[in-house]
Amino acid sequence: MRGINTSVTKLRRKIFVEVAKVAYLVDDENVNSAIEAIPYTISPTEVPQYRESIYRERAIASERVRLALGMSLRPQDRPVHITAGLDASNISDKYYEPPLMQVIPSACDKCEDNVYEVSNQCRGCVSRACMAVCPKGAISIGKDGRTVIDREKCIKCGKCKAACPYDAIAHKVRPCADACGVKAISSDPLGRASIDPKKCVGCGQCMVSCPFGAIADKSQIFQLGRAIRRGDKVVAIVAPAIVGQFGPKATLWRIKAALKDIGFTEVFEVAHGADVGASTEAHHYATEVVTGKLPFLLTSCCPAWSMLAKTQFPDMVDKVSSALTPMVATARSVKQRMPDARVIFVGPCAAKKLEAMRRTVRSDVDFVITFEELAAIFEAAGIDFETYTKEDPIHDASGAGRGYGVAGGVSHAIEECVREYYPGVEVKIEHAEGLVECKKMLMLAKAGKKNGCLIEGMGCFGGCVAGAGVNIPVEKGAAAVQKFVQDSTNKLPPKELYEIQLP
Repeated sequence: MRGINTSVTKLRRKIFVEVAKVAYLVDDENVNSAIEAIPYTISPTEVPQYRESIYRERAIASERVRLALGMSLRPQDRPVHITAGLDASNISDKYYEPPLMQVIPSACDKCEDNVYEVSNQCRGCVSRACMAVCPKGAISIGKDGRTVIDREKCIKCGKCKAACPYDAIAHKVRPCADACGVKAISSDPLGRASIDPKKCVGCGQCMVSCPFGAIADKSQIFQLGRAIRRGDKVVAIVAPAIVGQFGPKATLWRIKAALKDIGFTEVFEVAHGADVGASTEAHHYATEVVTGKLPFLLTSCCPAWSMLAKTQFPDMVDKVSSALTPMVATARSVKQRMPDARVIFVGPCAAKKLEAMRRTVRSDVDFVITFEELAAIFEAAGIDFETYTKEDPIHDASGAGRGYGVAGGVSHAIEECVREYYPGVEVKIEHAEGLVECKKMLMLAKAGKKNGCLIEGMGCFGGCVAGAGVNIPVEKGAAAVQKFVQDSTNKLPPKELYEIQLP
C-alpha cells in the first residue's frame, strides 16, 4: 500500500506532524500537557473516524504517539500516562531501543492466517472438483448445495482453490505475516500478531502491509526537534532515493535549502558514501574474488539483507563486504570534518534504524528518520514545495553512487568501476530482491552455486525506493532516481576512493 494515501497513511502523518510541532515549538514545562492532548487533536469530536469507538480510536492514537516519541508501548494491565518515561526521551541524544517494530494490541484485528474459506461465489456445481482433489476428505456439501470446508481436517494444501472453476475458495492470510520474508510474525495467545525481535530484520514490510495500521516503528522526530531547538549543530545526510519523494517540484537543491531553513547546519549526499562503497567493493572483487581468496562477495549496503546473511547464515559472515555502508561512510566523513556535529540519516529505510542501534555505529549516526517522517516535519514547519522556491546547490556524488537507490544499482555501480579501473576482469553479477528471494540466493551461494559472483541483496522489491518509509509509489521513485543518475555530471567515483580511511 506504499504510495497510496490511505487512512492509515494519513493517520501516521497526523501523529508525526503533531509530535514534530511539540518537539520544535513547545517549551519544556508544557511538553507533557501538549503530548497528552495529541490524541484529542487527532480525534477531536465524539464521532469516530477510523474505529467503532472514539475511546478505542484515542487509545490507539496514544500508543502511536508513544512510538513517535521513541518510547515503547504501555503495559496492558495497568494505567500509565502517555508521557510516562518521557524525561528519559526528552533529550537530544537518545538512541533507538529495541524492539523497533511493535504491534499495537488494541489496533490489531486478529486476522486469520492461512485459512481456506468458501465464499458466496460458490455455485454448488455438479462437478465437485474441489471434493475430488481434496486429499483429506475435508470438503462436503452443505444443505444449500454449496461447498463446506472442515477446518479440523483441512491441511491447507490449496488444491481445492486451484480446482474451483469460479475461484470461489479464498485463501485468507494475515497481511503482515505474508509480507514478512523472515517469518518473524506469529500469533499471541489472544490471536493478535506478534513479532519475534530475534528474527525481525526491521524492513518494515509488515508495517506497510497491515490494513489496520496495527504495526508501527519507533521514531526520533521528537529527539531531533529538541536538538535543533536547543541549538545543536545538526547535519543531515540524505539517501539517493530522496529525489521525487516530496513532489515533482522538490528537487534535491530545494530540499537542502528547506532543511537549512528548518535549522539544519548542513546537508550532504549519502551517495558520496555509496561512491566510497562502490570503489571499495570493486577493489575487493578484483583482488579477492577473482583471485580465489573469496568464493563470492556479498554487498553490505542493505541492512536487512546483511542482517539476514549474518543471523541465518553465520558461516558466511566473512563473505559480506567489509566496506562501510553508505550511511556510515558518509556519517564518518562528516564527523571527521565536523567533530561536534550531530548527524541525522534521512532515508527510505526502517532497517537503518536498527543499523544505527549497533554499538559500532552509534558514535557515527545520531538520528535516523524516514522520508515519511521528514514529510511530517516539513508540514509542521510550513514548508510547501508547491510554493517553496529557494535552492542550495549540492554536488557530492557521482551517478554511480546515486544509483544505489534502486535494485541493481549497487551491483551496476561496482561492475562499472571494475570495468573502468580493472581492465580485463570479468564481473559475474547476481542480485535478489525481497527477503524470501534473498534467502534463496544465500542458500545457493552456500551450496557453491554462485562462486565467482558479486551478489547484491535488497530486502525490498525494487530496492531502497521500495522501503517502508517512502512517500510515493515504487515506480515513480525508481524513475526519479534513474533521471537523477542520468543528469549527474560525474558518472563514476575515482578509483582511489577505496583507499580512504574512515576509522
